[in-house]
Amino acid sequence: MNELPNNPEQAQPPGAPSTSLQKAEPLAAPPRAPGRSLFETVQQPLPLAVTVLAVLLAVQTISSHSRINSLRKDMALSLQKGNAVNAETAALAREVSDQSKELQIKVGVLESRQSEAQSQQLALEQLYQDLSKNRDEWALSEIEQVLSTASQQLQLAGNVQGALIALQNADRSLSRSDKPQFLTIRRAIASDIEKLKATPAVDMAGVALRLDNVIAQVDYLPILSDEKPLLPAAPARSVRKQESKAKEKQTPPAALTLAERVGQTWSNWSQEMWDDVRQLIRVRSVEKPEALMLSPGESYFVRENLKLRLLNARLALLSRNEATFRDDLVTAQETLLKYFDTRARATQSVQAALRQVQANNLQIEMPTLADSLNAVRNYKAKQ
Repeated sequence: MNELPNNPEQAQPPGAPSTSLQKAEPLAAPPRAPGRSLFETVQQPLPLAVTVLAVLLAVQTISSHSRINSLRKDMALSLQKGNAVNAETAALAREVSDQSKELQIKVGVLESRQSEAQSQQLALEQLYQDLSKNRDEWALSEIEQVLSTASQQLQLAGNVQGALIALQNADRSLSRSDKPQFLTIRRAIASDIEKLKATPAVDMAGVALRLDNVIAQVDYLPILSDEKPLLPAAPARSVRKQESKAKEKQTPPAALTLAERVGQTWSNWSQEMWDDVRQLIRVRSVEKPEALMLSPGESYFVRENLKLRLLNARLALLSRNEATFRDDLVTAQETLLKYFDTRARATQSVQAALRQVQANNLQIEMPTLADSLNAVRNYKAKQ
């Protein structure tokens, strides 16, 4: 055991309340007892000081212990609270971490879906553009094909109405798209429509119908070689009989003398005999005698050749071949004059119909659809 210091300030334990011990003023030395030494006198208050210091040290130790225990309890409580808080914080942190992971996963899913949606939107926009472009290309290709066909029919057959219908349908198809890029094409189509409307029309159908009527009458036209004796006597006899009956009614037979009756009978009989003789012999002037020498088979081929000529003229009319059309009609007229009886009304009506057909002018310069076709092709080339 350590010895206690002699200095009371040094004897104060650490952590003890800071009691400032002031130095006591020096007291007057007690009077020495007689017979005691100085050393004995000095050693008398030491046990008391030691006792006081021991008590103070014990009190200080107990106080320090109690404070340390209380500090330990407070520290333990604080540590428990801190541990609880740390546990809660850790739980919250884990929960927040889990939620953040879930949110990150959801955000990743949303981002992937957004990217998919954007890619799908871009694909749809591209598809729509392609479809729109393809639709325009298909429409323009169809219009180009229709206009090309109409132009060919216009140049070959002069089908003005068909070309007009084709142009109007093309303009209607372009108007439904309602795109300003098609204004140039529509302007060219409108110009071609005006040109076609200003073109003089030829009644091709009417001319073709007249030729069909002529072709249908060929089988009934009289041919010179097949000519039968005319019978004008029969109607003449009937007329004379009616006249004689009227005279008989006017003058009764009793009023006529024998000579008058004999003269009347003789005139009637001689007139009838003359009519019969006139039917036996007929005199006609024919420019080409071979026309009278046709056999029945040759007459059939003459009619068929005439029909073929008229059919060729009809085809030339529809194809607007002016030279072939007129050549066939001239040949048909010559055939009628050469082999058919031109005195018959049927032949005369056929000749009049052919002259009316020949009066039609097929030499009409048809406009082309080049402006519309070039506008469509230039627009397709720019795409």
